[in-house]
Amino acid sequence: MPAAGPPPEHPILSGSVLVLIQFDVCEELRLDLVQQAISARTVPQPSMKQPVPGYVRYHRPPVVGPLEPLVLETGERLEGEVKYYDYGVASVLYQLPFTGNWDDLVRLASRWVWDVDFASRVEPVVRARLERIASAMIKPSSRWLSEDYFIFHLREAVGAHNAAELTREHGLRIAQVVRGDGLLLSQGEVNEVLNSQVSYYASDVAVIGWNAAFLYDTTAGADTSIQLLEYANSQLLEFRHYDEVLTGILDSVYDLLAEKRGFFARWGLARSARRLHTVLLDVTELTERADNAIKFLSDMFAARFYKLAAAKVGVPDYKDLVSRKLRTAEDLYQDMVEQFNQSRAFFLEATVVLILLIELVYLFKGQLF
Repeated sequence: MPAAGPPPEHPILSGSVLVLIQFDVCEELRLDLVQQAISARTVPQPSMKQPVPGYVRYHRPPVVGPLEPLVLETGERLEGEVKYYDYGVASVLYQLPFTGNWDDLVRLASRWVWDVDFASRVEPVVRARLERIASAMIKPSSRWLSEDYFIFHLREAVGAHNAAELTREHGLRIAQVVRGDGLLLSQGEVNEVLNSQVSYYASDVAVIGWNAAFLYDTTAGADTSIQLLEYANSQLLEFRHYDEVLTGILDSVYDLLAEKRGFFARWGLARSARRLHTVLLDVTELTERADNAIKFLSDMFAARFYKLAAAKVGVPDYKDLVSRKLRTAEDLYQDMVEQFNQSRAFFLEATVVLILLIELVYLFKGQLF
């Protein structure tokens, strides 16, 4: 007689737990120089679930290289790699094989999400690596912004016959994992988490949150989902960077306009307006590069997956902030140019009047003498 398996209410789970830590390191990375300086390979284009190639493509595929394992105080040994994106993001992905039950996964999620500061551990490692490729970094950032994200990938859940059954029977546990919360959640919160799910086959599901995602899929299927989650978080990081840049620019322009109230002070606005316009063009170009780094040509599932992931991590919100600040900066530029043109027109008119007065003076002098 074959040995009895585990009861359905306590399935055995197997898969991997991944932590994604990303840093905004510079405005642009020369990927050709990165590959020359370190042992790195080009990331293959994503291959989607349906057997039709060419639907999801990086504009400039990132390059990836190995990292030394990260060992936590608990003895957990995480294998890692680092990806370099051409728009200046270094993306570190560590993973740990997982086998256990739902309670084990919930405890691990709660501990990793809230108790382990991965960014502070990983940043010195990435800085040391980038010192070797300093020539590949264009306009390095003086202060690195960072984002972290957690991905809980299950390849197998004994007792679950399909993804719908898994989410129905274990929705509470999945919601706890996505929220990184060891306490029981309300049914409303569980429903809120499970509303952010997407599936292609009956055998797979992804539940995406703002700080973590749960994947139930094969290794091959999960690889593309992980790449899309990684890309969405890198976009969030870039738009956060541009938001900070534009905030600093707007503050300096407001201060400049407050100082230059006099007539002659307005003459300095032309140079300041040119500098502002140059920065606006640079930021616009960089935002377009980050926004168009990956294309969805016909793959509607990939587009849906990315749209959901981007919305949950906050990409549209920061993109909207950047767009509004770009419009404000453009309005300020036009106002500065208009003030300068008014001053110049007034000066030219005054010059013409002065010349006429001088001619009249000489005319009257000639008549008198």
